[in-house]
Amino acid sequence: MEVLMRRSLFVMTILALCLPVATMAQSGMRTEGDVATASGAYEAEVPVNSQGEADRNGALARALGNVLTKLSGDRSVLSRPGVMQALRDAKNYVASYDYRQDQSTSATGAPSYRTMLVARFRQDDVDGLIGALGLPLWPQPRPKPVVWLAIDDGSGPRLVTVQQANAARPLLNRAIERGYKLGLPTGSAAEQAVVGSIWRQDTAAVARASSRYAPPMQLVGKLYRDTTGGWVADWVFVDGGKELNKWTVKDSDARRAMSSGADGAADALVKRYAKAGAATGAAGTYTIAVTGVDSAEDYMRLAAGLRENPVVRNITPLRASGNRLELSLEMTAGLAGLNRMLGDNGVIVPLDPLPAPIDEDAAPGTPPPPASNEYRLR
Repeated sequence: MEVLMRRSLFVMTILALCLPVATMAQSGMRTEGDVATASGAYEAEVPVNSQGEADRNGALARALGNVLTKLSGDRSVLSRPGVMQALRDAKNYVASYDYRQDQSTSATGAPSYRTMLVARFRQDDVDGLIGALGLPLWPQPRPKPVVWLAIDDGSGPRLVTVQQANAARPLLNRAIERGYKLGLPTGSAAEQAVVGSIWRQDTAAVARASSRYAPPMQLVGKLYRDTTGGWVADWVFVDGGKELNKWTVKDSDARRAMSSGADGAADALVKRYAKAGAATGAAGTYTIAVTGVDSAEDYMRLAAGLRENPVVRNITPLRASGNRLELSLEMTAGLAGLNRMLGDNGVIVPLDPLPAPIDEDAAPGTPPPPASNEYRLR
């Protein structure tokens, strides 16, 4: 009997140790009553139709795209070479994920529900992907500029302060999506008097009123109706007294016009503070030679490994000699980008560069073929 009790206690101990690990893999060890949210630079939340695998993988790709947008500061990062292909493997970068059910009320008063997937990605792996793709990096920590926004809905311009934060929610939320935060003035009597300066876009006067806040960055904007019933937002972004960006947005939706302020400020900050990505070479077709391909199984493993590389778009065998195989790779980056994506565990290992032979019969003015490179099968 005592032996059975000891065995039962042992089994229960093992289960107790295993259960939190299994939970952490998906939910990040949340306790009852907690709500899953994305709060860090390497986290994102996106809507999902279901909790099925196909929908989840698609949502993880969108979430990783949002993370890359935040980290790089580039709102067009998804159009950069190799990025969309890398997003297909988003599940391989996930540290944990969870689901959240959001409830809202429609215009008719009926309740509506939306499922959100909250994904958390491994920082080291994502940083490696950014480096391999040659993406820019907007360093952390990031500044929190102060928004001096005046809104005129027809009854005169009024300053938006912390007490009216909900009125500026589209602007504040868009800044978070871009990877930084915006602050609002407290709304003292002296600050309320700055409305006229905001409307005149007198950034020097606004900067003086904002001197109590740090850092010395101001996003100055006025939002008002135009003659057609739409909305106009005039923006100026100032950093340390220097005007970095000035733009105007017109939109039928006041929320979109307002949120444009966060984009213009982010673009200015990225242009000034982001670190340029490492050179990865131009997109094109490159010839490589791989040694150690001794069998059909080796070739299948080589081809599968190269197709998983985000910068490789197409593979064409050229010629084989013994265990040496020459391939033509169509890539969204150069050989430097390929080598970065291979990392320490790639299917091939780069050796010494080998120049491609020049075609003696090529027409005059024909550019030389892309550089070839020697690799060995891992």
